[in-house]
Amino acid sequence: MENTSQASSQGTSIDQAAAGAKSPAVHEFLGRAPGKLLIGGKWVAAKSGRIFETINPANERVLGLIAEGDRADVDDAVAAARREFDEGKWSTMGPHKRAATIRHIADTVESHVDELAELETLDNGAPLWMTRNMVLMAAETFRYFSGWPTKIYGETNPSDPGLFNYTVREPVGVCGLIIPWNAPLMLLARKMAPALACGNTVVFKPAEQTPLTALRFGQLLEETGIPAGVVNIVTGFGPGAGSSIAEHPGIDRVSFTGSPEVGRLILQASAGNLKRVSLELGGKSPNIIFPDADMTAAVPAAMMGFCANSGQICSAGTRVFVQRGCYDEFTDKLATAVSGLRPGDPFAPDTKLGPLISREQFDRVRSYVETGSREGAALALGGPPARGRGFFVDPTIFKGVDNGMTIAREEIFGPVASLIAFDDETDAVFQGNDTTYGLAAAVWTRDISRAHKVARSLKAGTVWINTYGHIDPISPVGGFKQSGIGRELGRYALDLYTQVKSVYLRL
Repeated sequence: MENTSQASSQGTSIDQAAAGAKSPAVHEFLGRAPGKLLIGGKWVAAKSGRIFETINPANERVLGLIAEGDRADVDDAVAAARREFDEGKWSTMGPHKRAATIRHIADTVESHVDELAELETLDNGAPLWMTRNMVLMAAETFRYFSGWPTKIYGETNPSDPGLFNYTVREPVGVCGLIIPWNAPLMLLARKMAPALACGNTVVFKPAEQTPLTALRFGQLLEETGIPAGVVNIVTGFGPGAGSSIAEHPGIDRVSFTGSPEVGRLILQASAGNLKRVSLELGGKSPNIIFPDADMTAAVPAAMMGFCANSGQICSAGTRVFVQRGCYDEFTDKLATAVSGLRPGDPFAPDTKLGPLISREQFDRVRSYVETGSREGAALALGGPPARGRGFFVDPTIFKGVDNGMTIAREEIFGPVASLIAFDDETDAVFQGNDTTYGLAAAVWTRDISRAHKVARSLKAGTVWINTYGHIDPISPVGGFKQSGIGRELGRYALDLYTQVKSVYLRL
């Protein structure tokens, strides 16, 4: 790690063109190094003076230098958020004005879609068309939740004639929000939009691998009129910034998306003040193909089900269950379709797969491919990735996979699919549910009765029928079993960011 004075001179020498910056706006933003933290409406250096590099995973060049926040910075951010919540305007602002401010945030994000999409592609490697859609989804999520401040109702309860009893929903307080690197701005919106709609203030930590869009979003907030201290952004690492948020006695709730291992640490750390916790964790989603499925739709959907974002999606359909009668046919068609996918320049319009996020993830995926072959699964396509510049891997399909194999049990977070045969509906449901996860699932059949029967039997927070991967801010997202606690999006998200107060009045 380097101190701030060293980073300042080094930061100006970073070749942003070589790192991949395209537009003048992005080039200018990346040139403002080292990064700073947004605390109480001001951009400040980390108290330690430490910084770290954020890397373009497509070419492994440094994009910028980021402030490494830690416990002292989280203390300041929590104090700013608490001060605004207790003494400021946001939590007591009229619902119409708060709704208008959140709509302004949505409009601002949408008006900067090209710049934000480019930053996200540079930082996490997803193809530009995909990051553009993710930025638009972020705007849509803010716009959806902007409708809720005027509709967060309490109730009048039946009571004795001499009493008047009612409930009100109030904001929880200061919310700590922690996200991973696979869809940064979209996940920021998923957590921050309902928190703000309910009148909370937030301390937000982006993933250390992908801080850029969060920092640019923080700058754009200045255009929206949101009061200083409502949104505070602390960049840094899990041990340090993230752990301090989870432990902090001044934070009233934590929302985390990431791995089950870290989710358990979040739960343990939250015990100090019994803060509320919601978790969206990993998945090993079953994608079930019956022989009567429309193969012209099922094959490309299964392909993108495990290849979209290079497989770096919690709900990726990496366990593809195919009934024995059509197993070989489906395997051949899927392998043929996927063979046309080649990872490449994420800014090229025809690129469907970008790189993985990091060398660590690259090595992780390579080790799982080697494990699959060692445990007896057969390669239908792909294989261990070769090492070159950029963290690119080809899609890999294993056939003859047993549901007990490592590649069928553990979340790989790369474009690796396990094709598993099943006998009938009962077997499909049994094997599909035979996992510690329960985030998502899919069913492909023309038999509508079977579709609903199997969907009802699957233990998953989301089930798609004859489609895969659709998300809408209207509909809740969350997991069964070890895939998480609580629901994000839709009206259910309001339960995470409000608390109910009962009021009795003697007449």
